[in-house]
Amino acid sequence: MNTINSSLKNNILSGITVALALVPEAIAFSFVAGVDPLIGLYSAMIIGLIASIFGGRPGMISGATGSIAVVIVALVLSHGLEYLFAAVILMGIFQILAGVLKLGKFIRLVPHPVMIGFVNGLAMIIFLSQFEQFKIGNEWLKGSELFIMVGLIVLTMVIIKFFPKLTKAVPSTLVAIITVTVISNIFKIPTKTVGDLATISGGLPTFHIPNVTLNFDLIKTILPYSLIMAVIGLIESLMTLNLIDETTDTRGHGNKECIAQGTANMVCGVFGGMGGCAMIGQSMLNIQSGGTKKSSGVTAALSLLVFIMFGSNIISMIPIASLVGIMFIVVISTFEWETFKMINKIPRTDALVIIVVSIITIFTNLAVSVFIGIILSALSFAWKKGKHISSKTIIENNTKIYLLDGPLFFGSIKNFMDLFNVKNDPDEVIIDFLNSHVHDHSAIAAIDSLTTRYLTNGKKIHIRHLSQECRQLLHDAKDIVEINIIEDPKYHVATDELA
Repeated sequence: MNTINSSLKNNILSGITVALALVPEAIAFSFVAGVDPLIGLYSAMIIGLIASIFGGRPGMISGATGSIAVVIVALVLSHGLEYLFAAVILMGIFQILAGVLKLGKFIRLVPHPVMIGFVNGLAMIIFLSQFEQFKIGNEWLKGSELFIMVGLIVLTMVIIKFFPKLTKAVPSTLVAIITVTVISNIFKIPTKTVGDLATISGGLPTFHIPNVTLNFDLIKTILPYSLIMAVIGLIESLMTLNLIDETTDTRGHGNKECIAQGTANMVCGVFGGMGGCAMIGQSMLNIQSGGTKKSSGVTAALSLLVFIMFGSNIISMIPIASLVGIMFIVVISTFEWETFKMINKIPRTDALVIIVVSIITIFTNLAVSVFIGIILSALSFAWKKGKHISSKTIIENNTKIYLLDGPLFFGSIKNFMDLFNVKNDPDEVIIDFLNSHVHDHSAIAAIDSLTTRYLTNGKKIHIRHLSQECRQLLHDAKDIVEINIIEDPKYHVATDELA
């Protein structure tokens, strides 16, 4: 019973800590999106609450995010808030469909180098985004203001690092926020606070159906934004889910999370929100602070609502430096530092994928970086597998037999064609596929082409041990396939003609 109470206490305290860190993040993302800060705060609360209750990954924190904010700013500027709310609702519908169609499972297919690049890229994004807090307006902090900011950041990081050595009863991040806030206010230290960013006082979010006309023009306008937001939101959420799975050695449910994220965004849209998804920085902060259950996410969302409604005066006193220090700690713990040790020990293609995904994540968006990473990994795999096809040759009764070994597919076609010496081969040739698997239509086309070359040179060719599907698709070679009912393998070829 004491263990249960201790776990609940840790999750509640962790949730409060996360809520404090969510405030400046939500405000900052609101500025990026070109909307009122309260919209960002309400979005963080609504999405965080629903995703925590119904999601498939306990401990994961969701809210208004920068990746969504940079997409919607153009829509807000061109068509206004009402179109944004409609786009967020449609975004949620797409995400729910992804969950219903069980597309969440495909995130498990993301190669590990892509995952490392994603994590490192996001860590760098979190790190770089904190430097916006070193400005007042468009001017960088200088002199004593800069030294005070850096000093409070260092103090925060020191407390987070060493306080657990005294006790783990209270999250060190929460202790750091309280300590730095108290010191700053007692000694009247002049430093930027949460209150300097925006007014966060408000009431409950109100139900609001978007004031738009449902017609083709509306769908045509919001559809591209909704699709991009849905894809980016799910990729960031599911990649964060995977990261937490690895960190906690547990397993979340991707399809359930897709449905929860979609539901959260639909509700967000009808309450005047800007949309969002899982937040890797806040999620890692939560996990590191002991928040591994759904109660931590629920607490964070409800605490954020309490701050908005009743605690704006207290929250406004928190120095931005303490929140920056917390995020720097998150960056340090999130970044895969082992990357530097293993970069020269892993295949060059894997190292290239890690570097490319990291860079693209920083300069574009998560969807683009993950897609490119997967494509690079797939091409690398195809290139490696393509080298694995080979053959042994034997001569029997003035007939040359090619005994193939290895997969035949689009990536191995060139090596396959290079195995044969059409001009110098005897008048009769047998190609034996007993130890070679034909995978796709490109392979069928290559076999077709090879038989044509032999026939053009006036030579007889026989092909053995092809599956029934391969024989159906071999057009020019259909009359020369040597059928062996007993030995011919049975497998399927990846081609639309037989789909």
